[in-house]
Amino acid sequence: MKKKLIIAAFLLFASVATSNARADVLHLKLDDQITPASAEVIASAIARAEQENASALIITLNTPGGLDTSMREIISRIDASRVPVIVYVGPSGARAASAGFIILLTADVAAMAPGTATGAAHPVMADGRDIEKTMDEKIVNDAAALLRSHAEKRGRDPLIAETAIRESKSFTEREALEKHLIEIIARDETDLLAQLEGRTITRLDGSKSVLHVADQALTEATPSFRQRLLLALADPRLAFVLFALGALCVYFEFQHPGAIVPGVVGILAVVLALYGFHMLPINLTGVLLIVVAIGLFILEAKVGGFGILGVGGIAAAIVGSLILIDVPNPELRLPPGLVFAVVVPFAVIMIFVLKLAIRARRAKVTTGTAGMIGLVGKAQTAIAPQGTVFVRGELWRARSHMSVAPGENVRVTGLNGLTLDVEAAKDTSVIPKTASAVDE
Repeated sequence: MKKKLIIAAFLLFASVATSNARADVLHLKLDDQITPASAEVIASAIARAEQENASALIITLNTPGGLDTSMREIISRIDASRVPVIVYVGPSGARAASAGFIILLTADVAAMAPGTATGAAHPVMADGRDIEKTMDEKIVNDAAALLRSHAEKRGRDPLIAETAIRESKSFTEREALEKHLIEIIARDETDLLAQLEGRTITRLDGSKSVLHVADQALTEATPSFRQRLLLALADPRLAFVLFALGALCVYFEFQHPGAIVPGVVGILAVVLALYGFHMLPINLTGVLLIVVAIGLFILEAKVGGFGILGVGGIAAAIVGSLILIDVPNPELRLPPGLVFAVVVPFAVIMIFVLKLAIRARRAKVTTGTAGMIGLVGKAQTAIAPQGTVFVRGELWRARSHMSVAPGENVRVTGLNGLTLDVEAAKDTSVIPKTASAVDE
């Protein structure tokens, strides 16, 4: 009897635990470009929905598009999901363009809010050229085949869907519904749940599933701190600004060792920027032009090219920055306004600081014992080879490899303890020497 009570209590506890662990409908809001970071966020949300045995996952999408590789990663994860995935373009004013259009049409249920748009999924080169004319339609055909395959299996019109790729067509929510590209127009997520209730959906493997979600609450699938950081760093604008500021801070630390704070801040900013760039396709020509620009800035500071080298460096940095991100989507490339706003001040500050540093290195030391080298004095006694000289208002012991008569001008050539090395000086002008002339 006691054993039966223990088993019953255990089963009751397991039932309650399972009930508490179950999520009703998970909801993920993605308002960003399609990048490796957003692909990770969506994959994480699907994994959580499967783990919690959710009834469905709703992805509220607003995107201008993004990277083809990340789009395909998202589609593969949606295809393999054990939980129905509903992609909802919203709220009003949102869009699912380019890669977002293909993701929308690969979902178990495609929905849009009033006043939204989708489409324009034609691939283009990074410089905007029509890809069909340069790559024999290979990439276009590949994207079209992917979209047709999923549209047919999801019960959507594959020929109409293909026009978004081959003819760059876009559709309003009403046009998308009439052309059988989506199934639902919903005002918001609550209206979407009501319209999903009792709907039979066809999974990618051909199996049927009936949705029962009308009375279920939405549970937000909030990205983790790491994922939010990745989403921010995947924005090339933020990565570009971080890199510029970080590089200046690191250079300031090199010029003023021991400041510590600029060095720490600079290194963190540069590392974060490089990690952000790592998630994006980088054009090596752009990187090379930026390196050349930095070299021209250094030359401008060293040789003083009347501004020609500096202007050339600014031009190289601007061109390199504009082509740095090798993607067809304009939203993922660096905007010209930002490039000018960052490159020009960066170049001016770098050249100015470099000139100050070079001028300081070339300046004669005027303090301490090293500052005496090159000074002109007068022999107080005969120096053959040792004697006394008067330099900088003081009497010093001196030695010389040549004979020097009393009253003759001498120039300091070195220092050995408190004894000066001198030579006869016919020219009484002060010749600057470096501190390396001091004998230890």
